[in-house]
Amino acid sequence: MACSTVTPPSTSFIGYKKDLNLSAFSSATPLSSQKCKRKSKKICSVMSPQQSERKPATTGSVKTGMTMTEKIFARASEKTQLSPGENVWVDVDVLMTHDVCGPGSIGIFKKEFGQNAKVWDREKVVIIPDHYIFTTDERANRNVDILRDFCMEQNIKYFYDIKDLSNFKANPDYKGVCHVALAQEGHCRPGEVLLGTDSHTCTAGAFGQFATGIGNTDAGFVLGTGKLLLKVPPTLRFVMDGEMPDYLLAKDLILQIIGEISVAGGTYKAMEFVGSTVESLSMEERMTLCNMVVEAGGKNGIVPADSTTFKYLEDKTSVPYEPVYSDAKARFLKEYRFDISKLEPLVAKPHSPDNRALARECKDVKIDRVYIGSCTGGKTEDFMAAARVFLASGKKVKVPTFLVPATQKVWMDVYSLPVPGSGGKTCSQIFEEAGCDTPASPSCGACLGGPKDTYARLNEPQASMRLNNKQELPRPNGSQGRPDISRFPLYGCCISFDWSRHRPKRVFAVGNLIITI
Repeated sequence: MACSTVTPPSTSFIGYKKDLNLSAFSSATPLSSQKCKRKSKKICSVMSPQQSERKPATTGSVKTGMTMTEKIFARASEKTQLSPGENVWVDVDVLMTHDVCGPGSIGIFKKEFGQNAKVWDREKVVIIPDHYIFTTDERANRNVDILRDFCMEQNIKYFYDIKDLSNFKANPDYKGVCHVALAQEGHCRPGEVLLGTDSHTCTAGAFGQFATGIGNTDAGFVLGTGKLLLKVPPTLRFVMDGEMPDYLLAKDLILQIIGEISVAGGTYKAMEFVGSTVESLSMEERMTLCNMVVEAGGKNGIVPADSTTFKYLEDKTSVPYEPVYSDAKARFLKEYRFDISKLEPLVAKPHSPDNRALARECKDVKIDRVYIGSCTGGKTEDFMAAARVFLASGKKVKVPTFLVPATQKVWMDVYSLPVPGSGGKTCSQIFEEAGCDTPASPSCGACLGGPKDTYARLNEPQASMRLNNKQELPRPNGSQGRPDISRFPLYGCCISFDWSRHRPKRVFAVGNLIITI
C-alpha cells in the first residue's frame, strides 16, 4: 500500500495567543479601564469609555490561509483569523445527548444553573435514547424516564422518545443510534458546530461541519449558555486518490490510516479527508470514515461538502447553512497521500484499532460469533454489502450471526429495499436464507456492553467478530460495574479473496460488516 507524507516546517502551523477579549457572558468588544482616584475610603466605580464598533476589514488580502476546521471555529467565535493552539469561546449550533450521558448532563445543568433554569435554545438540543433501551434493567429504564421528564419540562423540540419497549415500531418518534439518526433527521449541516456526549459524535464531520464528543460537565454548561471554550486543533490532511476496488469499503480506508498513524497519531487534531476517492464515497461511507477518527485520538474528522452532501440534505433540513473549505494556502501539520487502488482488505486484530493486518492473513482465525451493527457498521449500505456477499456465497453461516440495524429507517430498508442482482430479494430474505438471526430492534445493541439481557451481548469469553469501532482488552466487568464479557474482539473490514482466482474463497469480513460463512 503506497503512502507518502509531506511535513511543513514545524513553526508554520501553530501559534499560541492569549485571548484577553472574550468572556462567556459578555461582549467580545475589548474594554479599557481608567484609573480611579480614591477620596477618603469611598470606592469609585471603573467606567469604560464609549467606543465605536470595530467592524472586520472588507478589503485587503487574507493574512493567513485557514483550514476548514479553523474557519468553522472562526465563524463560531466571531473571529476573522484563528491559528491552532488558540482557545476561543464558540457558539454551539446543535447539542446532542443520549440515555447514558443525558441524565448526568442534566444533573450538572440543574446544579450549576438552578433547578428552574431553562436551556439556552430548546430547538438546538437534540436528545436521542439509543444505548440501553430494550432491557428490563430498572436503572437503564430510569435513564430514559429522566430524559423524558426533562424534555417535557424544557419543551425540547427534538426528543426521540420510546415508551413501548415490546414493539419499537409502536413508537413513531423513536429513531435508534444517535449518530445515524442525527444525519437522517437533518441535524447535520455544513459549516456548523455540533457537540455530543458521545465519543463518536465525530461521525457528523462527514457533512463538512465540526463535530466532536464532550463530557457531561461541558454538556451541562452548553445547556445553560450555548457556548463552550475550545482549543483550535491543528489539522492532519489525508489525500486519498485512485479508483476504489469493489471489495473495499470506507472501513478499510480508516483502518489503513489508523494503522499508519497509530491510535495516538491524531490526538487533539482535526483529520481532514480529501481526494478523488473521498469524493466518490456516499454520505454513509463518509460517515464511516469520520466515525473512527476518535480511535486515532482525533478531535474531529471532516470531509468537504459537495454535491453528494447537498443532495443528501435536500429533503432533510430547511435550515440554511453555509459550507466552508480549506484555503489553498492553509497550513497543515502533516499531509498523508494514499493510492487506494492498491489497498487490500484489512482487519484490526486485538487489542487495538491500529493493530492492522491484511484480511487474508487472518483467514484461519476461528470465530465463535458475528455481530453486524453499531454507528460504524449498522447503516443501510452496510447491510446491503453484507447481503450481497451472502447472496454470492449461497452458503449458510456456521456461527451465530447477529444483526442490529442502527435506526428505524435502516430496519425498514433491510426489510423493503431489493438487493441489486438478487431478483428482487431484500436483505432480510437473504439473511434468513443464510441462517442469520432475525434483525433486532434498532439500537446500539451490544456495542457498549450494557445490561446482561442486552441483545447479542457476550456473557462469557468468546472470539467475536464485530463491525463496530471499539477494541478492548479482556475484562471481567462491563459498563456500570455489571458483569460483562471478557472480550477478544476481531474486527474485519472486507472480503477475503483467493487472489489467484480473483473470486471470493471464504467470506471473512465485509466492509464494516463482519461475516463468517
